[in-house]
Amino acid sequence: MPRSWYNPFDWFRSRPTDPRNNLRQSIAHIIGRSPSNLGLYQLALRHTSASKATAIEGFRESNERLEYLGDAVLGMVIAEFLFKKYPYKDEGFLTEIRSRIVNRETLNGIARKIGLDQLIEYDGSRTRSLPARTSMYGDALEALVGAIYLDKGFGFTRRFILKSLLSHYDIESVVQNNVNFKSRLIEWAQREGKELRFDIISEKGNSHFREFIAQVLVSDEPFATGSGYSKKKAEQAAAEKALDLLTEKQ
Repeated sequence: MPRSWYNPFDWFRSRPTDPRNNLRQSIAHIIGRSPSNLGLYQLALRHTSASKATAIEGFRESNERLEYLGDAVLGMVIAEFLFKKYPYKDEGFLTEIRSRIVNRETLNGIARKIGLDQLIEYDGSRTRSLPARTSMYGDALEALVGAIYLDKGFGFTRRFILKSLLSHYDIESVVQNNVNFKSRLIEWAQREGKELRFDIISEKGNSHFREFIAQVLVSDEPFATGSGYSKKKAEQAAAEKALDLLTEKQ
């Protein structure tokens, strides 16, 4: 019988894929360099619902600690960037713009753009079908920044934030569209001599996907409500609804 042709690369193609190698390649694609400590990035992508028990009683490993670290590093780099970009703007302006840049909704969008939504370990498995209204993506992005900082140092992390994350923003558009509904409503209340209060009146969902309902009270009278996946977002939604109602009454 004629000898069948054999391609030596068929063996490589038939090998089962190595999840660690796949993750290493994905991280290298995202940050521009191969990770030195892959375990940090595995942890950064592990949501609390997929947390793992450790030798320390009562402590389960997830990305929450790296998220805390990454939030601080991201906030500082953005603060420095804005400080230098707008040398004649006051503290209130800089704080508001930084807040808009690093808000959870924006970070969720960037996480999707760079592919983190494909890598998050949720409920024990890698999944692509997470609910749309979740902070999981933005949390993972902050945890990734924390992992990069520990793995590559501050200088590399700073360059990654400025080149790979800030490139997704039109900073001038962020400045021009700086609409803080809560601040505008507070200003209205001060002009009118009204007492204003925001209360969280209910919460829906579980520990992983929670929706908050906020209510605006004007002089202790319920005025408008709004919902969001964070308390701040719910208060902004309620303030926006209140402003709409005030406009209708004019």
